Amino acid sequence: MQPGLYLVATPIGHAQDITLRALQVLRDADVLFCEDTRRLQKLLTIHGIKGKKLLAAHAHNEQVSAALIGEKIREGKSVAYASDAGLPLISDPGAAMVTYLAKEGLAVTSLPGANAALTALQLSGLPALPFTFVGFLPPKSSARKRALQSLKKLDSTVVFYEAPHRILETLEDLREVFGNREAALCRELTKMHEEVLRGKFEALSQILRNRASIKGEIVLVVNGAGLEEEEAIDQNEIDRLLLEARKTLSAKDAAAIMSGRTGLPKRELYQRLLHLHDES
Repeated sequence: MQPGLYLVATPIGHAQDITLRALQVLRDADVLFCEDTRRLQKLLTIHGIKGKKLLAAHAHNEQVSAALIGEKIREGKSVAYASDAGLPLISDPGAAMVTYLAKEGLAVTSLPGANAALTALQLSGLPALPFTFVGFLPPKSSARKRALQSLKKLDSTVVFYEAPHRILETLEDLREVFGNREAALCRELTKMHEEVLRGKFEALSQILRNRASIKGEIVLVVNGAGLEEEEAIDQNEIDRLLLEARKTLSAKDAAAIMSGRTGLPKRELYQRLLHLHDES
């Protein structure tokens, strides 16, 4: 391998979602840096890569790591870097490394691969282009609302990352700032319990409040400001969508989703769904 830094995309959930080229680089690189040595070691073990020494490079030591990586490359070594999941730099460490190496005129190569934001965008059912990727919003509500104010007029689809323990607060702030927009909440992407919930903020919040716990990192895909559907849905269409939602959700959750989409009372939609079920 030629000297330089190789940015390696790793799986976002399913261990098989890694390219042959990425595995070759992890196997052949002279030095492996990673955000979490335990996580990368587990991935290497799954794919039969043995005997590699791993060095930690994370948000707290990235500047020091960048200089060390530069030294290794000047010595003629190939260096691979992998973050915890997905693409380095995309809501993950790596930016300081690339900035430093670019200024030093040292080679950087990106190995494309899995990405949670793009996977969620594909599954959302919302317009894929144009889209704006935000990453994680601020953890405090006041700062989060300020950030959302700067995004509320965008016509593009907007993609956020969020932690499970903050998602209800974030949905509440989104509804307050953006209005009750259509969105897709994607959870546990590529894993056994992958889930995609589609509906307006209020309906999504209602579904999550009814759960004992919320687990797994979340990607939230939100409709743009100019793309909200304003036309009323006729009764036949409502019936069709209710029955479609019932295939994967409980009657209660299906009614909540449709309530968010149509503005009709959840109880009325629930009773309608029971009536449709009795007719079938």
